[in-house]
Amino acid sequence: MPQISNVAPRLASLAMYANPEPVAAATAKLWHYLRDRLRAEGLAGVPEALSTLPYDEAWLRPDLLLAQTCGFPFVSRLRGKVRLVATPVYRHPGCNGPDMCSFLIVRSDSKAAELIDLKGARAAINQPDSNSGANLFRAMVAPLARDGRFFGASLQTGSHAASIDAVREGAADIAAIDCITFANILRCYPRRLSGIRVLGETMKGPGLPLITRLSAPDAEVARLRQVLDAAAADPALAEVREDLGLVGFARLEDTDYEPLAALADGARALDYPVAGA
Repeated sequence: MPQISNVAPRLASLAMYANPEPVAAATAKLWHYLRDRLRAEGLAGVPEALSTLPYDEAWLRPDLLLAQTCGFPFVSRLRGKVRLVATPVYRHPGCNGPDMCSFLIVRSDSKAAELIDLKGARAAINQPDSNSGANLFRAMVAPLARDGRFFGASLQTGSHAASIDAVREGAADIAAIDCITFANILRCYPRRLSGIRVLGETMKGPGLPLITRLSAPDAEVARLRQVLDAAAADPALAEVREDLGLVGFARLEDTDYEPLAALADGARALDYPVAGA
């Protein structure tokens, strides 16, 4: 089926796992495959390359074809404004089907044996609305907090990699690191995790969903899902899947992300609304 040529290119963004460089390169190859399959299916406006916009600026774009968001922003502010397409399934430690956890990391020489031992310590948070770095972390800490406090101090680092650096370098004592990011760094830059150990794991929740604009018709969403399934099965993409730790794509409903909102509600009910406090 020929592509309709008079439709302006739409926007595609897969920037949530954009580092390290081998992961970024594999993500670009994945997009090239998806792009070519979508075009072969006759979908109009498929962009040549992934957008370089900051990931969160892509989510609500009216010309969005495909993007990946974080589970907590999806359930807290995007649900009902975008369409859920699929949720990637990874093979990394800490993953179970489309669900994933975060690893609580400390320095190797930390005397802490469990989370309660970090009372009064310094926490590193990548972003306040991150599910893996803040929401799951907050849910773990909330039962231990008193009068809304547990840690002595916290810092916002801007990324999981920067949170790892903060713990390793002594600027923070603990952080919650997305298990997929942890695996990518361990494989590509293991020295970055030198002097770090895993204290424990958070509870699991659904991973980072792929979304499209709310106005996308059912036929377009179906095509996106078909090409994602093809990418998960095509032998030609085996090396890319290996580099990404990608197994396939699950079909979740919006309501499957409700437990992430419930974790935030539970923390607020325990008077611990802010991760890192």
